[in-house]
Amino acid sequence: MALSADQLGEIARIALAAPTLGEAIAGVRQALPGVRASAVDAFDMRGETPALRIGDRDLFLMHSDGHCWSVTPDPLAAHGIVLTQHT
Repeated sequence: MALSADQLGEIARIALAAPTLGEAIAGVRQALPGVRASAVDAFDMRGETPALRIGDRDLFLMHSDGHCWSVTPDPLAAHGIVLTQHT
């Protein structure tokens, strides 16, 4: 799966508008049902570089080999996203 510029724009719009991180994830899942979306604590992503900073949230593009997940900078290799919230 690949994420298009339009999909990334929609994810960013949803993440910026949602009052909570949980609502942002739910909104992404509803708007883009084929995109895997999860939220984790920002501490869990320490040392990783976000693909986008959206207000006080970071968006990480995730790649999967079918077993393990890893952060990727390449939207064409992304199978999903992870959002974090800065406190």
